[in-house]
Amino acid sequence: MTTALLRTADELHARVRVGRRAVVMTMGALHEGHATLIRTAREIAGPDGEVVVTVFVNPLQFGKGEDLDRYPRTLDADLKIAENSGADAVFAPGVEEVYPGGEPQVRISAGPMGERLEGASRPGHFDGMLTVVAKLLHLTRPDVALYGQKDAQQLALIRRMARDLNFGVEIVGVPTVREDDGLALSSRNRYLSPEERRTALTLSRALFAGRDRHAAQEALRARAREVPATHARAEALSAIGESRAAADTHAVAKSRPSPTTAVGGDAAGRPAHTGGPAAVRAAARLVLDDAGRLSPPLALDYLALVDPSDFTEIEDDFTGEAVLAVAARVGTTRLIDNIPLTFGAAS
Repeated sequence: MTTALLRTADELHARVRVGRRAVVMTMGALHEGHATLIRTAREIAGPDGEVVVTVFVNPLQFGKGEDLDRYPRTLDADLKIAENSGADAVFAPGVEEVYPGGEPQVRISAGPMGERLEGASRPGHFDGMLTVVAKLLHLTRPDVALYGQKDAQQLALIRRMARDLNFGVEIVGVPTVREDDGLALSSRNRYLSPEERRTALTLSRALFAGRDRHAAQEALRARAREVPATHARAEALSAIGESRAAADTHAVAKSRPSPTTAVGGDAAGRPAHTGGPAAVRAAARLVLDDAGRLSPPLALDYLALVDPSDFTEIEDDFTGEAVLAVAARVGTTRLIDNIPLTFGAAS
């Protein structure tokens, strides 16, 4: 297939629409993560639908001192990747097409959720992001729009905007694509030297450490609900030299809830800080602390375990979906990553 390159909204609107239109919004410098989004859009749109990829480096979401000028612009390569991934059209407008009157006086506000984490580190970033997403949704008029889960806070805000402002579009999140070594795919990875890349790998390793700690906790709790286990049995096993089995039984017994004690909690039912979200944070933090002593070092911006509905930190008795997120700088390059987790009965 031949992918059309369109520069104006009029060109896009002149195209004949038959099936569903699926849009993938990018700032260019496409990589396999974007290709996965486009292939997913192709599946959703179907053979009779249309997939449109937008390529626009939005000046509104770059703060003072950020990399707007050096942000990679590789339209020819982007067009080829889009075509190979199944896109029907690439919409690559200029700044004057998106902002014909100059910087817009009326903008979308991200509200309190946009002031946390990434918003605290990059003031105004999410206002600029939502403003251009709103404009591109109006310009492209899709039935469905797809965004990567690597930018979890961005995805949450777009979903909230679509719901709060009654945008008639379905918002779909697509899982993060990683390189073989675990590093989340990002256009900014190309800025990393080999030494910086080795340090950057600790972001994903920290997330995986938190995920593994969480999986171990949930497995132990599941076993505690199913397998009878008492301290007496643990002591008996220990007495006959079965130390590994005894330790396992102690752990299971400790994880079993009682009428007066929450799982991992105290006698008043308050969650202890030795398990649950606190343990997940601690496992990830340990990896990041070590990374601060590498050469070059990892400069941590934040590590957070949040409720994806509003990006506030979750409590230790939280149940349901959560996001473990991290942001850090390696050299002059700022990177973000996250993984989803499920706590408690929902898991």
